[in-house]
Amino acid sequence: MSSKILVETFEAFLKKELPTVESFHPHFNRALSEMLDVGGKRFRPLLLLSVVESSSPLLLENALHVSLGLEMMHTYSLIHDDLPCMDNAQLRRGHPTLHVSYDETTAVLVGDALNTHAFYRIANAPLSAETKIKLVSILSGDAGIFGMVLGQAIDCFFEDKRLDVEQLSFLHVHKTAKLIAASLLMGAVICELDKATQETLYQFGLKLGLLFQVQDDIIDATLSPEEAGKPIQNDSHKNSFVNLLGLDGALMEKERLLRELEEELTKLEAPLAKRLQGIMNDYFKV
Repeated sequence: MSSKILVETFEAFLKKELPTVESFHPHFNRALSEMLDVGGKRFRPLLLLSVVESSSPLLLENALHVSLGLEMMHTYSLIHDDLPCMDNAQLRRGHPTLHVSYDETTAVLVGDALNTHAFYRIANAPLSAETKIKLVSILSGDAGIFGMVLGQAIDCFFEDKRLDVEQLSFLHVHKTAKLIAASLLMGAVICELDKATQETLYQFGLKLGLLFQVQDDIIDATLSPEEAGKPIQNDSHKNSFVNLLGLDGALMEKERLLRELEEELTKLEAPLAKRLQGIMNDYFKV
């Protein structure tokens, strides 16, 4: 199954399972699903589903529930990242941000709702209780104080304060890479892959997450808002790989990470390595 078909399978599942609530609130139900429904790369669900499809394809349908929870967690982070108190962004996924379409309170509460509902989806997935506990532990750790939240705190605090390369990598390992690594690890846990493979996938994911961030910084510096689907050249006061290394330096860092990731693929079973190579070709070799 190609990456495109996996993403289409996820999109069809998402459309069917968009969260809804019944109340007399004039727009909360619409706002709750809006940023999920407008699209996105679906990169993290694709990684999780790719591990499952390559290793235990009979579990793919069960894994869709977990991949939706993962995408809810990611979408919450985007909604909060765009808030006036953080990046104050006007556009996300080619669509007005929620605080622009509605108000800041709605955006905060929708983000909160998606964060918690992510764990509801995992807790109610058709998987064993032991597997679901492991999945909740991984996601809560890498999306929370040990990962994404810590990275976001560092990112916000050190705006207009120059970090060195080691500090910048620490920031983006936590803010971006750990959730990407968790996506691969969660797929491996669903398939009950051995501990060595789980660790290899997690370490691969950390490096892949850094590559993802380097490319995002390059996009911010080189594409139009329409091409990027969000405001660009919005990182001038932030610590980014382009700001620290220059555009040429960031492009060199991207190529270095690609080479190292291709070497890491040799440690994995051929079907999974082939799937991950295809994702790298689709997303990063442009």
